[in-house]
Amino acid sequence: MITGELKNRIDSIWEIFWTGGLTNPLDVIEQMTYLMFIHDLDAADTLRAKESAMLGLPFESIFAEEVQIGNQKVDGTQLKWGVFHDFPAAKMYSVMQEWVFPFIKNLHGNKESAYSRYMGDAIFKVPTPLMLDKIVTAMDDMYEQMAKLSDTDARGDVYEYLLSKLSTAGVNGQFRTPRHIIRMMVELMQPKPDDLICENNVLPMSRTIEFSTIVQS
Repeated sequence: MITGELKNRIDSIWEIFWTGGLTNPLDVIEQMTYLMFIHDLDAADTLRAKESAMLGLPFESIFAEEVQIGNQKVDGTQLKWGVFHDFPAAKMYSVMQEWVFPFIKNLHGNKESAYSRYMGDAIFKVPTPLMLDKIVTAMDDMYEQMAKLSDTDARGDVYEYLLSKLSTAGVNGQFRTPRHIIRMMVELMQPKPDDLICENNVLPMSRTIEFSTIVQS
């Protein structure tokens, strides 16, 4: 459950969207999800690079020296959250709109994949450079606070809190399986790494991902 400082950070981001003219809760959650995905792509890529260096294994970053965006090649490092978040507002906005967002929409070349079907209609809706700059800064603060809660399912709690802002949240019930329930399921079933786990649920993919995360950990 979101409480205290982390809740305040999320509320401040929501306020930035609201005062900036993006007032539909679905749009806010959608745009925040895209931005969190962009942030986490950089974090995961950096972590894999460090692990590969420690183990002496080859590693190819998704942010290669040159990345093909449409008909042009761009410096892949500029697509990293840890790089563009320091750009002036106008440059950050153009990089996000013209390079980063098209990059994540076409990250997996398989047009038939679930990822491509979901991202195919994705639209970057943040209206101004100043608003994007404020959001990115506020999200950096949010992630800093999340890092202090490493023993909890902070990311899941963030999504749950965001979804609770939807007027239908009280009708639809919980949007994710609580972490302690997942751990109980794992302990009871004792799945092996090569087992295939399926669930007949309205959110089978998300639940399977949650389950798989626990199994792998």
